[in-house]
Amino acid sequence: MNELPITRRHDKTLSPAGKRPTDAPPWIDEIDNPYLHGLFAPITSEISAEKLEVQGEIPRDLYGAYYRNGPNSAHAPKNRYHWFDGDGMVHGIWFENGEARYRNRYIRTYCFEDERRAQESIWPGVLGPFDFSLPRGPLKDTANTDLLHYRGRLLALWYESGQPYALNFETLETEGIEDLAGNLTGRISAHSRVDPATGDFVFFSYSDQPPYMQYGVYTEAGRFHHVDIGLPGPRRPHDIGVTPNYSILHDFPVFMSKELFEKTGKRVPLFHPEVPTRYGVIPRFGDDADVRWFECEPCYMLHVVNCYEEGDWVVMTGCRTSDPTLRPDPADGKIAAMLAGLKLQANLYQWRLNLATGEVREGALDDFNTEFPMIAPSVLGLDNRYAYLQHIPEEIPAAFHSLVKYDLKTGAHERWDYGEGVFGSEAPFCPRAGAKAEDDGYLVTFVTDTRDWSSTCQIFHAQAITDGPIATVRIPQRVPAGFHATWVPGEELG
Repeated sequence: MNELPITRRHDKTLSPAGKRPTDAPPWIDEIDNPYLHGLFAPITSEISAEKLEVQGEIPRDLYGAYYRNGPNSAHAPKNRYHWFDGDGMVHGIWFENGEARYRNRYIRTYCFEDERRAQESIWPGVLGPFDFSLPRGPLKDTANTDLLHYRGRLLALWYESGQPYALNFETLETEGIEDLAGNLTGRISAHSRVDPATGDFVFFSYSDQPPYMQYGVYTEAGRFHHVDIGLPGPRRPHDIGVTPNYSILHDFPVFMSKELFEKTGKRVPLFHPEVPTRYGVIPRFGDDADVRWFECEPCYMLHVVNCYEEGDWVVMTGCRTSDPTLRPDPADGKIAAMLAGLKLQANLYQWRLNLATGEVREGALDDFNTEFPMIAPSVLGLDNRYAYLQHIPEEIPAAFHSLVKYDLKTGAHERWDYGEGVFGSEAPFCPRAGAKAEDDGYLVTFVTDTRDWSSTCQIFHAQAITDGPIATVRIPQRVPAGFHATWVPGEELG
């Protein structure tokens, strides 16, 4: 991997002008935390806007909606703040007939509504210390991480395993919890999958208490399959891989000290380089006894790019971190561990797991620091060629500097730099109607310029990202940095 010096931009240097966003709440001025300032500062307004101003021309065959989730704190934090703590807010932009409209809304989780009524924070955040007496548990389910579209609604999901909150495609209003026809009584992780060929909803969850992992599938016909997965202790898997016949579960040698957690309630994740990474291949409707575990080189991974089957082999490509050891800088004080943990360092890597022989083949595809991968929705679980990621230099706070397109067959990549002081968002692929090629379509991303705190939505031809955006749509307010995004074709908006 290309190692870069770690820089700490913090509040004053997030903008070349060193100016504070005027639309941020005044309470952030009292808190020294880079994930509450500059590009990351929350906004206070929920708006709707029609017929947005456009530079260039929106393709008339770009029909659908781009949604992006992320943390946006409504109240000053109770204790130390972590970027993952902010209340979920979804920004949406709809395209039809060459025009665009915008709307943003908070996700009205139960915890959000509790704090709205109290007019202050109740939950302490993921850095603790935790209050196990709180009525909804010690952690606030913010639904701020991922988005996927399922059965005519958006589902907002939380990385720590939360309840899936359903949002209206058009209004972004929260419509309640999706419980899979009453079958889902627990929580699920942020990165669930919907098989485009079958409509199967594939999910997993994890916990600090046994069972440490659960795996499930809910089918279009209403079959609910849910099993416990045996792990040696509490883990922090973040994603899951799927193919037409299998799912790939993750067991990384990054886990907290159980003794310290029981004594103090603090979660201190530690990397154990002497312990192998394990990937468990389970038939889609298998149980714990059917899982085939493969031992690989120690590492950690946040996000899977894609998986596919090739004869006896199951192949998984992802954004791998070779050494996730936390190296806090004492100069960062009480938030040192949080900042160290958010130093995103990952490169494209591939694992090949042979179900007949147990053989493992693994290796890097590239050494460029990239994360937050997206692919064409139609190739999920299939042998695909292209992936679209964000270049994230090893700096604090972490931000998306460039859009990167990978050819997974040749290893080549091309990139578009957003520009000095300009940062993007996860960029889903939007296929063109009647597309003949896997990359025949568009990429859409929200972009924020910290020099004047303006935000736009940029549209790229996926086959020519180095030509730059073909259209830039002005957003009538600032869009803070966030997490995951999705594209919903117009035909599915209802």
